[in-house]
Amino acid sequence: MMRGLVKGDNAFVPTAALRVAVRSGVDVAALLVTERGRVRGDADIVFDGAPEHASGAVRLAEDGDGTVWLDADLAGVEESVDRVLVVVSTEEGALRDARGLSAEVLGPDGATVVAYEVTDAGAETAMVVAELYRRSGGWKFRAVGQGYVDGLTGLAVDHGVEAGEEPQEVPDRIPAPAAPADPPLTEAQTRTEAPTQAETPAQAEAPAQAEAPAQGLRLTRDQLLNMTEAEIRAVAAAQRRAKAEGGPASAPPAPRPDPSVWTCGPVFKPRGASGRNNDVITVKGLPPGPVMVELTVKGEGYTGLWPLDDANTKGRSLVSSTEKNFRGRVLASVPEHGRLRLRLEAPGSWQVRVLPLAEARRLSESRLESWGPEVLLHTGGTADVTFHYQGDGNLIVHLYRLAGHTDPTTLPRPEGAVNEIGARKETLPLPEGPLLVYLSVADAPWTARLKDVRPHSAGRNPDSPMRGPEHRGARGWLRRAKS
Repeated sequence: MMRGLVKGDNAFVPTAALRVAVRSGVDVAALLVTERGRVRGDADIVFDGAPEHASGAVRLAEDGDGTVWLDADLAGVEESVDRVLVVVSTEEGALRDARGLSAEVLGPDGATVVAYEVTDAGAETAMVVAELYRRSGGWKFRAVGQGYVDGLTGLAVDHGVEAGEEPQEVPDRIPAPAAPADPPLTEAQTRTEAPTQAETPAQAEAPAQAEAPAQGLRLTRDQLLNMTEAEIRAVAAAQRRAKAEGGPASAPPAPRPDPSVWTCGPVFKPRGASGRNNDVITVKGLPPGPVMVELTVKGEGYTGLWPLDDANTKGRSLVSSTEKNFRGRVLASVPEHGRLRLRLEAPGSWQVRVLPLAEARRLSESRLESWGPEVLLHTGGTADVTFHYQGDGNLIVHLYRLAGHTDPTTLPRPEGAVNEIGARKETLPLPEGPLLVYLSVADAPWTARLKDVRPHSAGRNPDSPMRGPEHRGARGWLRRAKS
C-alpha cells in the first residue's frame, strides 16, 4: 500500500532498482552527493543534457505527460555516494505555480512504495523535493521540500556544483563594482527550510572579486550555464543583499553561448516514452534529420526495433537481440514532417529516448565502458581506437565522416570498419574528426579507448564542423562536464 509522507517524514525503501516519478512538468535533475552533501564533480549531476550517471545507477527519462522518471538502482550506487537528491526547478514563475508537484517511488514490481506531494511551495524557483539516503545498511526516502528563493544559484553553491572553465569570450558581461561586506543574514532571508553552510575565506572573498551581470539578479539555468563558480557566488551574494534591503531583482541579459560547443544534426530537447511489451511508438514535433534512439528493456526474450514509414512499412532493423535486459543507442532518421514512428517488440517493460547527435558519448584516451550498440563521437585528429569486445555474437562498427558535411538533415555515407563474430580485441585507425563511430551491433559489454591521438590539421576547428542552434550537449548541469 502506498504510504503518503508529509514534509520531513522518511521511510525505508528496498535496496533495489526503484523508479521515482516526478510530476508537474518542471525541470528535474538528480545530484549524487557525499556525506558532506556535496557532489564530487560535474559527473554527479544527472539532468536532461546528461541523463545517465557514469556508474549507470541513476538515470532520467521524460514521459509525454509531463512526468520525469528517475531510475535509481540503489544496489549499484557507489559507496562514496551517501544521498541521491531529487531536484526540480522552473525558469518561469515560481514553484507555487506548479500544480501537483510530487515524487512517487515505485518498486521493482511497479507498485508504489512511498510518495510525497509538495503542498507548501512558494516563491522558490528551485527545490530539493526528496532524497534517497543510506541508513542502517539500507536506504530510506525522505520528503525534503527544501526550496530556494535564489533558485539554482543558491542550490548549486550549497551542493558544491562548480561551473568549470570560463568561456573564452563573454563580451556581454560587465564587471560589477566591489560590494561592502554582507551583514549576517537569517535563514529566512536566503531560502526556505535550507540550512546555511559556512563559507570558507576564499568563498567569502569571491563576490567582491568576481564578474557578474551588470544588472538583474534572477538567472535562468541557461544563463548559469555560461558563468564561472565565482560569478555564481557573486550573484548569490547580490541576491541576498537585494532581499535584505528590499530592492527589486530584474532579469539580466542572457550571456552569449559558449563558442566551443560542437553541434551536428538537429538540436532539440530529448524526448521519451515508456511502456510494456510490444508497441508502436510515435514521437512528434522533432526537427528532421539524424537522431539517436536510446532503448532500455527489462526482461528476457527477443527485442526488436524498426522504423516505420508513412505507409506503416517496417524499415531496416535497428535492433535485433535475444539478450536479457537489453540496452543501447542506435541511429535513426526523422522524416521532414517531424514524426518519428517506431515498431518495438519487447519482452517486458521498456523506455525509449530520442536524443540529438550532440548527446553522443565522446571517445577519449580514457577508458570508456558500455554495453550494447552505441553512437560515439571522435573530434580529435587522426588516432587509433582499441575495442575490447566480450560477446559471442557479432560486433559491427561503421564510421561516418562529418568533416565538411554541411547538411544537418542527413548523414554521410557509412564506411564499414568491423564485422566480426566473438570476443576480440580490435584496433582501428580513425581519420581526422569530427567522426561518428557507430557500434550498430554489440550484444555484450565492451570498452573503447583512443591512443596515438594527433593534432588536427591546420586551418580547421575540430569542434565546429557545422553551426547550429545553441546546445548544451554533454555539459554539466551548470557547466559543460569535463570529458
